[in-house]
Amino acid sequence: MGPITLYGSPFSLFTGRPRSYLIKAKIDYREEPHASSHFYSNVLPKAGGRRGIPTIEFSDGRVIRDGVAIIDYFERKSNNQFSPKTPKQRVVSLLLDMIGAEGLLRPCMHYRFNHDTDHGEFLPFHFGTIYNEDTPDAYASDAQTRMAGIREFVLPAWGVTPSTHEHIEKFHLTTLRVLNKHFANYPYFLGGKPCIGDFGMMAPLYGHLGRDPAPLSLMTKHAVRLFRWVERMNRPEPDFGEFKNREESFLVDDFIPPTLVDALKHFAIDLIPESRAACDCINTWLVENKHIETGTEVQRGVGLCNFQVLGTEIQAEAQPFRFYLLERMQDEFESLDAEASRDVQKMLDDCNMTELLGMKLTRSIGRKNNLEVWL
Repeated sequence: MGPITLYGSPFSLFTGRPRSYLIKAKIDYREEPHASSHFYSNVLPKAGGRRGIPTIEFSDGRVIRDGVAIIDYFERKSNNQFSPKTPKQRVVSLLLDMIGAEGLLRPCMHYRFNHDTDHGEFLPFHFGTIYNEDTPDAYASDAQTRMAGIREFVLPAWGVTPSTHEHIEKFHLTTLRVLNKHFANYPYFLGGKPCIGDFGMMAPLYGHLGRDPAPLSLMTKHAVRLFRWVERMNRPEPDFGEFKNREESFLVDDFIPPTLVDALKHFAIDLIPESRAACDCINTWLVENKHIETGTEVQRGVGLCNFQVLGTEIQAEAQPFRFYLLERMQDEFESLDAEASRDVQKMLDDCNMTELLGMKLTRSIGRKNNLEVWL
């Protein structure tokens, strides 16, 4: 079988997750932009008709859409090589995976589209390469149109408005500092090898926040050890030469470092109020739309929710995918025996994350034909 084709983009947030996995798992792949006649004619119909990236295509024509599903597939084939075996680490890994996919979208979008004067030709070039196959001049024109549309419609939907800019920037600087402190002591989130949560966190911390010129300059200035983690996650070797302990393994005895607890406490400040508001909003929508048939595709957003973070009022779209990922963590917790459950709940208490265990939609989300669907 020939190499896998990964349809994505270097500056795509969600492509960062499976790309890093393929690199670390030493899986042969080639990355291609999805704006091609082959993608539209052969890949897109098998991807449920959803144009989004990342999507992979095997040499025999099989297709998997979405970074979570891509990693799930290869984890099953590899006996879950990047999934911790112990209770607290398994729960933390899945929690980090959800935070990476859904919890850092505001700084990603803010720094990309509200600091574009610092980017020069960076954004027009990249938008051009993924959105059409014409001449470079057409790339730039099309890119500017699409970027303007994102500023007008997408940013407000994710809570990025002039009234939240100051909060986003202050909160992100703290994010950089708490993660930098952790990676000063450990090469990965849970020790000497990446876990599923590492790959999830690569989505925002590479594609947007560790590559776009403005946030990259903040990372290299305020969090060089976090920057080294980003580099490390895109290399097949462990790349942890600056650490004394060079064992390629998770931390022993199900240990969760205090520095990681501190980072999770920081994320909880934003994650908990938004998740609470989004859960209420989506469940209300589900009551109002109780006749939706099983197997219906789940929309990216189903309405706006309001919440407050550190005194700042934020309105953002309630996105069911957050709870698709959160349910994986909840299921893991509910599978534990009594002793492990107590240990994990104590850890979540320490991280101010316990409330997430009870945030459940009234309908579960599954996958069918490469799409997330209501069950």
